[in-house]
Amino acid sequence: MGYGPAVSCGRVVGYGPAVSYGLAVPTAETASAPGSVPPRSDEPHSDAPRSDAPRPIPGRDPRVQWLLPVAVIVIGILTIRPMGFSGRGLAVGVLFVLNCAALLARGLPEARVSQRVGVVWLSLGILAAAALIGTSRSGTGYLFAFFLAGHIGYRLPTKPAVVLALSCSLLCAAVLYLRIGPGHHQLPWAVGLAAGAPVLIGILNRTQHRAVQSALSAAESAERAARAEAQAAVLTERGRIARDVHDVLAHSLAGINMQLELADALIDAGDLEQVREANDKAHRLVKESLKQAQWTVHALREDSLPLVESLTAMLESSGRRDVLTVSGTDREVREVREVPARVTQNLLRIAQEALTNAARHAPGGEVRVELAFAASSTALTIRNRPATRPVNAGVGSGMGLIGMRERVALLGGTLTAGPVTEGPDQGGWQVEAVIPG
Repeated sequence: MGYGPAVSCGRVVGYGPAVSYGLAVPTAETASAPGSVPPRSDEPHSDAPRSDAPRPIPGRDPRVQWLLPVAVIVIGILTIRPMGFSGRGLAVGVLFVLNCAALLARGLPEARVSQRVGVVWLSLGILAAAALIGTSRSGTGYLFAFFLAGHIGYRLPTKPAVVLALSCSLLCAAVLYLRIGPGHHQLPWAVGLAAGAPVLIGILNRTQHRAVQSALSAAESAERAARAEAQAAVLTERGRIARDVHDVLAHSLAGINMQLELADALIDAGDLEQVREANDKAHRLVKESLKQAQWTVHALREDSLPLVESLTAMLESSGRRDVLTVSGTDREVREVREVPARVTQNLLRIAQEALTNAARHAPGGEVRVELAFAASSTALTIRNRPATRPVNAGVGSGMGLIGMRERVALLGGTLTAGPVTEGPDQGGWQVEAVIPG
């Protein structure tokens, strides 16, 4: 049986590694789609420890990666002659086994085989392939040289791959041209010279593989960045909720606790009139706390609140009417301009905190609120006059001004708070928040 015609090795999939593929890469829509729910920070992440194995690539079928080498081996068993247990047949059989081992070793992961070991292994494989061509009388032993050359292009860097593939071509062509072995007349020496040509297919396959690996790595980096951004958004939202809870509960609960402690002390002293007064104050604080809690829940549930109307409703619910002044460059600016929901919510929380502080530290003092729209900013000013009734504020949490400064800082604005040193409100207190945009 003759060597037969040379087989075309043009399929790129024949020279890559035999690995399993199937990585699901998140798209930009699922990573950062508006309105999507960010993952909880306490949920376990799917980041697995990285291994040294090559990252699997979508679109690669491991069965195809093994099908071609197995086909070459099966065809070799059926066609390569002589093959036996003595004489030339034994030599052909040993060389055939060596070629099979060199071809199947292509499935070894790249991370486990150094470049030096790869050069030695593939060089020995080329020698075994050329020796099989010269020793056998007929068959398809030349296919081992073709497939090894293709894998050389995939496994090794371009320069050593080209050198080794050129050596393969010259060695196989020399065996046929110099008529070494009994089967030289069955195969032209040009076929041996072309044995190294598949190295170009291997190089292209390696380039494509590296490009896909880079794309997958970039996708994974984008996924990790999206997760980090989502977690940061969760932490930011938690901080905002914590500030809202503080604004509603901290001052109110501290005032209620103070009145109840005062009532306990007055009971021991036997002053029932003062006990009733402290009890009444505690009841009023409870009612005010409920109103503030309802307002906060409403603000948290709304996506967009009208700033002027919401501020007016807040002032009216706290018993203050006609204390809001709205100013701006002109009437059209105030009517047409829309304040972002985030700015509205934070300004309302700042107003609530400032009004609570005014009621606590300056009871009976007149309060004025001014909302000023400018071309590039929105300013909220809460100013109260000195107290007209006895002050019994107790000890606060100390977080009120800190929370207001945090809110303004998140919006890129500035907040000033301090005593009024001149004018009709001298001796009072003023809080001013300026938000750009």
